[in-house]
Amino acid sequence: MTGIVRPEDLLAKQIFLILAAPGNIRECNIGIIKDLSTQGYHSVVITTNFPYTILKKLYGESGIDLSGVYFVDAVTHHTIGSAENIPGIVRYVNNPANLTGMGIGVTEMLNEHKDEKICILFDSISTLLVYLPSTDISKFIHFVTNKLRLMDISGVFLAVEKGLDPMLMTQLTTFVDKVVDTG
Repeated sequence: MTGIVRPEDLLAKQIFLILAAPGNIRECNIGIIKDLSTQGYHSVVITTNFPYTILKKLYGESGIDLSGVYFVDAVTHHTIGSAENIPGIVRYVNNPANLTGMGIGVTEMLNEHKDEKICILFDSISTLLVYLPSTDISKFIHFVTNKLRLMDISGVFLAVEKGLDPMLMTQLTTFVDKVVDTG
């Protein structure tokens, strides 16, 4: 599943909300990273859905050059109890509900790679709903989208279609430039 994010939209530093069918969320994630890589972008993947090691394997199997993909992983530490950061490659956050830790991880990763053509992928907003109320998620996404705009960076937020409550969906659509329903 490629061609979701158009090159001209990335050049315009747009921020996207991509809605995918539940069974296609992984394929959509891989397709977006493949598109970004093909277009010469480095990616910061903020993952609340899949551990870094799993995404690294999936991306590698899909022919994606991993030298341009960096991670903020909120899954691994929560699942196995410990994980060591790998500078410039992966930062671990202790659990998906730790939005402050996630925000710090994103900021540090973007600062480490500020001289690169970069885009973030947040996978997935839907998973955050397991850990946090919609209002907290909305505030966090608002914070991240404003940080991206101030840093002049494109961003992609991935969510399961029909998996967000109407109020959260309304708020998210006001924070982004485009909503793309791949379903």
